[in-house]
Amino acid sequence: MKILVATQKPFAAVAVNGIKDILEAAGHEVAVFEKYAAQEDLVAAVADAEGLIIRSDKVTAEVIAAAPKLRIVVRAGAGFDNVDLAAASERGIVVMNTPGQNSNAVAELAIALMIYMARTQFTPATGSEIAGKRLGVQAYGNVGRLVGMKARALGMEISALDPFLTDEQIVAGGASPVHTVEELYSCSDYLSIHIPALPATIKSIGYELISRMPKGATLVNTARKEVIDEDGLMRALEERPDLKYVTDVMPDNYAALQEKFGLRVFATPKKMGAQTSEANINAGLAAARQIADYFATGNTKFQVNR
Repeated sequence: MKILVATQKPFAAVAVNGIKDILEAAGHEVAVFEKYAAQEDLVAAVADAEGLIIRSDKVTAEVIAAAPKLRIVVRAGAGFDNVDLAAASERGIVVMNTPGQNSNAVAELAIALMIYMARTQFTPATGSEIAGKRLGVQAYGNVGRLVGMKARALGMEISALDPFLTDEQIVAGGASPVHTVEELYSCSDYLSIHIPALPATIKSIGYELISRMPKGATLVNTARKEVIDEDGLMRALEERPDLKYVTDVMPDNYAALQEKFGLRVFATPKKMGAQTSEANINAGLAAARQIADYFATGNTKFQVNR
């Protein structure tokens, strides 16, 4: 089988070599397509691919239509909203992610962003400490649980909301369960978002929820920018001069937010939650193993479409 590794933002060289080793040992041919200039280049590159490994690359319906032999796509990372699942399912193409491989990198970044904002972006102004503050975690999966663990070690109190977990599971993960999103926002000095961008979650976090946060609270988004209602965020920050927002997914209205709110807002220049060498390698190798296993045994454990 021909496996295409298509990454506009390349894997580390050690990851690429490891991917090749895993797939070639399983009898597959590997082609590496990096730093391509435009989406149409990806459309052309997939013509004879039977398996595809990507990072943040967009596997649109057009890409899928251009790949008549394609049987599996693996997104090296947790999020998969860059893949047209409906188009893949219509063709019978299996789409997988690699959950957990980037989790520690994202969790460490979330904690770093909290401290950065607590210390007024490391300016000479007097900051505050995160110890003793209450952290709310919205979605207590792989990343959320690691954020909670690290925050607890720094002396924070943890509350978590996750509709897919029981209270007992949340407690076992070291957090106090809450049962509504309104309650979570109302009790959180820091609120760390870890929900995916789905039809039910897009623009779900806006004025009403953000305005519920306690005095001096900080909203931390290392998930997807689409889950934030940016107009609602702007309004909440305008009405509540004590609130802060920090993210590694730059809002579309970031220039306006910066101009209005200065040190109360911060966004990294690009999405960097998974931008560590360890996460880069882990996710790439996991993707290769999953493709090799799929073709060898039909294992679809991490399939995200049906």
